[in-house]
Amino acid sequence: MSGIDDTDWFLRAPCGLIALSPDDVILHANDTFLTWTGYERGDLTGRPFGSLLDVGSRLLMETRVAQLLHLQGRADEVAVSLVKADGTAIPALINAVRDERAGLIRVAVFNATERVRYERELLAARRAAEASERRVRILQELSTAFGLSATDEDVARSFADAARDAFDASHTAVHLADDSGELVVVAGSNPLFGKVRPVPALRATTEVTVVTDDSVEFPEIAAGLREIGSAALTVTPLIADGERVGLLVCYFAKSSDFDAGFWELQHALGRQASQTLVRLRLQRKLAALALHDQLTGLANRQLLQLTLDQAIEASTLSGEPLSVLFLDIDDFKSINDAFGHSAGDSVLIELATRLAGAVRAGDTVGRIGGDEFVAILVGADKYAAESVAERILAVCRAPVAVSEGVVSASVSVGVAVCRRGMDRDLTSQQLLVRADAAMYDAKRAGKDRVTLSPQA
Repeated sequence: MSGIDDTDWFLRAPCGLIALSPDDVILHANDTFLTWTGYERGDLTGRPFGSLLDVGSRLLMETRVAQLLHLQGRADEVAVSLVKADGTAIPALINAVRDERAGLIRVAVFNATERVRYERELLAARRAAEASERRVRILQELSTAFGLSATDEDVARSFADAARDAFDASHTAVHLADDSGELVVVAGSNPLFGKVRPVPALRATTEVTVVTDDSVEFPEIAAGLREIGSAALTVTPLIADGERVGLLVCYFAKSSDFDAGFWELQHALGRQASQTLVRLRLQRKLAALALHDQLTGLANRQLLQLTLDQAIEASTLSGEPLSVLFLDIDDFKSINDAFGHSAGDSVLIELATRLAGAVRAGDTVGRIGGDEFVAILVGADKYAAESVAERILAVCRAPVAVSEGVVSASVSVGVAVCRRGMDRDLTSQQLLVRADAAMYDAKRAGKDRVTLSPQA
């Protein structure tokens, strides 16, 4: 056939070679192309080249490639998908040139299967690297935010925001356990609130759990998800050192293929939040221990001093009275001698409880040392202070049961008052000294009684 070379190099070239008529009809194809595609030569001769392409590739050939051949006489590295004789497809790159002299379009076809596979691997690796970088960035940013958090609420807000961005969630909610152990939403939003009752199994889960809008295991939640237009939710438990501190719940508007990276990041964020919450709670416990008496749980000398300083300052500014009660257990040494120090500690604990219950709401009670206690009564004049002191005497007279028997105890109370407009330069130490002196006056007067400081 004129213009067509049937030499050995043409037939066995390491790429597919095709000769087309100007109207896209296959005139000849070499053995390499036949081997790749699985066609017989007779099946191809006279057939439109476009019939070997998928729809997208055919459209590309009829528009872009045809235009290039017409304007430039050639088209290079055009990516197409060839349909083989068995119906499967192989990716290919083609170069085409218009041979005016021979009246042909010469096409070189390169099998791009390995190239496409390599490119896909590179793309997957790049996406994995980007995802890993994003996870690291999210963890670093969250770690910084947690480092600046001073309260559980701060942690919860940072966690809810980070989780929403990290997982492209429509809503996130952080549930933390309150003092009673009940889980409450502290940050974020719960679109199922009021629509679905809490599910104990999910609240007690120890693993990240997914619930979809067609869940059979959790039909009520599935119905709720459909109602709010969400496709799924995930529940991530917040557990640190075996302690359950809360849950993270993420809501997704569209169904998602939760991959390994998703689970890894959910676990990592959950661990980080849990550890931060435990750290903050430990700090609060240590702070409380530093300001509270270890035996009775009342305020210690340091906290009493801070509270009294603030109360005097507030009283000076407002002109409101302030009273201080100084209490001492009568004959406490004889109690220790008769019943032992363990019984003495039990008496201290019991009287501390009674004392705390006898003062008014908002008053501060503390153990200043040994068997001595102080009560700070903000806004109390000498009459109100004396009334509180008499109530304390009454509750402390009741016998105290200890393992060694029954102890009869009483207290002596001294009252000092910071008077409106008359004690503007009074210090906390001076006020305590007055109350202490009044308490010793009560001791000398017979104990188990209240004495007011002469300055009251």
